[in-house]
Amino acid sequence: MSAPISCPSCHSLMEKHTLQSVSQGDVLLDLCFACQGIWFDPKENLKLSPAAVVDLFKLLHAHRDAARQPLPQKLDCPRCKRALAQGFDVVKSGRYITYRCAQRHGRFSAFSSFMIEKGFVRQLTQPEIDDMARRVAVIYCTSCGAPVDLRKDHACPHCRSAFSLLDPKAVEQALQGYAKAASHVGVVNAPQLADALIMVERDRQKAQREAQTQGGIFLPGDTSPSMDLWAIGLGLVWSVLN
Repeated sequence: MSAPISCPSCHSLMEKHTLQSVSQGDVLLDLCFACQGIWFDPKENLKLSPAAVVDLFKLLHAHRDAARQPLPQKLDCPRCKRALAQGFDVVKSGRYITYRCAQRHGRFSAFSSFMIEKGFVRQLTQPEIDDMARRVAVIYCTSCGAPVDLRKDHACPHCRSAFSLLDPKAVEQALQGYAKAASHVGVVNAPQLADALIMVERDRQKAQREAQTQGGIFLPGDTSPSMDLWAIGLGLVWSVLN
């Protein structure tokens, strides 16, 4: 196994995970759970087998509650240390951000961008955004991790990404492409979606507060109404697939 590389965002050593390739052999991916990002050497994102994509989803779910730090404005290639160029790719499920090395050493993608690429994520509709804005003050952008005030912005003001969600219906459609349809998933309308997101997030934050209280570091005044769409989207989908 090759030596660990530094995360383009936080510069900590990335974790290596072996996944199945579409051809004979394996794909060795570099992941940073603190930044929720993946480094792909050239064409590695295209080498993953359908089973590997599902295995990677399970791995991301296992780390869904890991503390996340927003991506900085400047990211560096772990190979040549030069700045990565931010760009956009477009697929049927939406537009997503990628950070590429001009020397063609590879690219860095947020977990959510990879899930958009593979069809597991859909972009939120305007009625869904409006409905959540009436209930939740702040969400965290799934692309860059920055906090966004829904009452002021309907796209991330930091990276300009549209708001997206890893939700059961999108996963059902993606899994159908992998011959693993989740046929029992129903249609989720805007009010139901907001209610479900808030319910899951409240349960998640309650568990975190209880754990912090036991450790003696919980601040009673910390009741800001915020929502991490990535973490709770993973929770929603996991509850459906299991």
